[in-house]
Amino acid sequence: MASILIVYSTVDGHTLKICERLQQVIAQQGHEATLASVDGKPDNGLARFDRIVIGASIRYGKHRPQVYDFIERNRHVLESRPSAFFTVNVVARKPEKNRPDTNPYLRQFRKITTWRPTEFGVFAGKINYPIYRFGDRQIIRLIMWLTSGPTDPRAVAEFTDWDAVEAFGRRICAM
Repeated sequence: MASILIVYSTVDGHTLKICERLQQVIAQQGHEATLASVDGKPDNGLARFDRIVIGASIRYGKHRPQVYDFIERNRHVLESRPSAFFTVNVVARKPEKNRPDTNPYLRQFRKITTWRPTEFGVFAGKINYPIYRFGDRQIIRLIMWLTSGPTDPRAVAEFTDWDAVEAFGRRICAM
């Protein structure tokens, strides 16, 4: 049985939902998974985990700075064991942009950091206009209009391929 830490960065909660599904898959495979928010500074005790996974959402084209800070502070631990990184973004709703080699945000991530996890994943996120602040809603609607996505300000659209999430969870267990 492996002990796996899943560190997440989420803005609206969907990345956490994906992490919770990963946790379920990992448990079904006979391993233990612990969730921790990057905002909680989960640095202490990282060495006790056999594998570390980091999941991060995109907002306005970027992963949050806390993700990069966590990676830099803990590079020695991350590089000493199997690890994985996944990104959650609405661009990944498009089939031509939902793989690690084709997703622009994962390609950008790989340019910014020299950490090379064992596994990479890309998952389409969720649009939830009713929970966004007015300014965020308008900006996201504009982005969706430009990229042929949903623009109805009452829309809630989830694009996540849950089978892909579960397959990623099994790959984490096999690392």
